[in-house]
Amino acid sequence: MSSPANEKDEHSAFGSNHDIESASVHIIQEDVFVEEKDLRRGLKQRHIQMIAFAGTIGTGLFLGSGRALATGGPVGAFLGYLFTGFLVSGVVISIAEMTALVPLTGSAIRQAEYFVDPALSFAQGWNGIYTACVGFPAEITAGAILVEFWTTSVSNGVWITILAFLVISVNMLPIRVYGELEFGFSMLKILLIVGLIIMGLCIDLGGVSGQPRLGFQYWRNPGPFVQYLGIPGTLGRFLGFWKTFSNAAYAYSGVDGIAGAAAETQNPRQNIPKAAKRIFWRVLMFYVVTIFIVTLIVPSNSKDLLRATGNAAQSPFVIAASLAGIKVVPHIMNAVILTSAWSALNSGMLGASRVLYGLASEGHAPRFFLKTNRFGIPYLCVAFIGSFMALAYMTLSTNASTVFTWFQDLSSAATLVNWSIICIVYLRFYYGCKHQGIDRKELPWAGPFQPYAAWVALSGFALILLTGGFSVFIHGQWNTETFIAAYFDIPLIFAIYFGYKLVKRTKIVSYEEMPIRYYMEIARQNPEPPEKPLKGWKRLAILWS
Repeated sequence: MSSPANEKDEHSAFGSNHDIESASVHIIQEDVFVEEKDLRRGLKQRHIQMIAFAGTIGTGLFLGSGRALATGGPVGAFLGYLFTGFLVSGVVISIAEMTALVPLTGSAIRQAEYFVDPALSFAQGWNGIYTACVGFPAEITAGAILVEFWTTSVSNGVWITILAFLVISVNMLPIRVYGELEFGFSMLKILLIVGLIIMGLCIDLGGVSGQPRLGFQYWRNPGPFVQYLGIPGTLGRFLGFWKTFSNAAYAYSGVDGIAGAAAETQNPRQNIPKAAKRIFWRVLMFYVVTIFIVTLIVPSNSKDLLRATGNAAQSPFVIAASLAGIKVVPHIMNAVILTSAWSALNSGMLGASRVLYGLASEGHAPRFFLKTNRFGIPYLCVAFIGSFMALAYMTLSTNASTVFTWFQDLSSAATLVNWSIICIVYLRFYYGCKHQGIDRKELPWAGPFQPYAAWVALSGFALILLTGGFSVFIHGQWNTETFIAAYFDIPLIFAIYFGYKLVKRTKIVSYEEMPIRYYMEIARQNPEPPEKPLKGWKRLAILWS
């Protein structure tokens, strides 16, 4: 993007030729220029590529996949993760297309301001803050429990304190420090997954001494699906399969984070779309193939799958290794899952703090959150979000497992709401382009399969959200905690949206008022430097090239 002074001149010249009267453009004039000066573009192409490549691989895949297998059976779990992966890809290409044109911190909440309604920007932004506030305690508690795998003589409160301090400290340092850490964590996770896939194939194909060849034995016995809650017949099997969608959605949460720090990404119009285009293959390679291997080596009726140990002992890979007599895997798994939990906390802190910064930029949060330290980090945003990690101490009570599950389920539902809103914002943007006669080929990047990908993702995630707590409506299965965790965020997002709308009297941005051409002009006048072709050994860096 251009310098603040140049952008102001560009806006004045552009505004004289186009009658753009929306309030959002006024906000652009006042605030967007500040980001170039205050925030530092320290995330390089390899950082964004690797964050997108493995940034969402964490406890949801390593630990949560066991629950999906136990409730849906091998075929149910495999299809659940596969279909959810398709839906998630639709969200990613949607937000990447908008962010390539509007590379601002906070991404979707800023785009909601310009393409839908300031009230939606306010609601989505604070819903994102709420998601972080209930998600961090769950992740940080998971990290503390993972440490407890090696020692039980120290209170979990000590590990919670240490992990929280480390996360806040890292996010106060230059953004490149975060990028390098995530790059390293991503490499560890990728190496672990490749190793686990190889191990799973060896176990399945009879490559372990003294173990028979399994093949598709567990797909036949105990069977491809599970009778959920003991409900007989086709209905029970279908409900088990449907339940896996909620587990898969939690595992994929954060995949849209590639756009959250757009203003701190070098050449965002090139690097963010490049990461988005590879999401589908990454999902297929890591999540779907991993789940497929899990279904081959662990029976869905294994009692260990539902043991709520919270550490590596409940991972289906550890269960498979134990069944095969391999003893070193649990410790390796626990170590890498611990780095994954910390990585998830780092990513969540970066995303949430930038959302809060974006809210402040739009006037939806106090202006003091715009203050940055000498490294270009919005330190007050980091401090505010970090303070909610103290909620993790609630899990030290006798009801720790209940509190932990609550935080996790609330976070999962809020993620589904966020993905649905991203699709709504994109569809408004898409039809705004059409109404203004803009050929999408003129945009910095036009995502494939649109608008169908956004429509399918919106319909799918809305359906999963509305049916997320279906089990409580089955006779004899009512559970107040489950009902609240599954549906609390729906009235919350509507209350925030309509409350702000009534107080501020905001209006839905019309297609004519959308500042699409304004940002296209900025992109044209400020082209990013062309990519340099890779030479020598750098051509081998297929993971981030």
